[in-house]
Amino acid sequence: MSESVASEIWGELKRYVNAVDRGEAAETVVAILIDNDSDPEDIKEAFKGDSDIKRALSNYINDDKEDYDEEESEDEEDYKDFEDEDWEN
Repeated sequence: MSESVASEIWGELKRYVNAVDRGEAAETVVAILIDNDSDPEDIKEAFKGDSDIKRALSNYINDDKEDYDEEESEDEEDYKDFEDEDWEN
């Protein structure tokens, strides 16, 4: 599904979602689009002006970056104990 079609569907349906639930609904829309290989920049362009999607996309990107940073840090810790001099030739 294209981002523009998703934007149109979201625009029509979000008025039926309670205001307190829109953030979570927007996060679901973003997650579905990302899971279906939509580029964050394409989502941003298709949903420009929609604060719920903008916030959800920002949260998704920040969460993904934090997960990546944590994994990278764990990898560094795993290999910290292995020094070049510890290896036998």
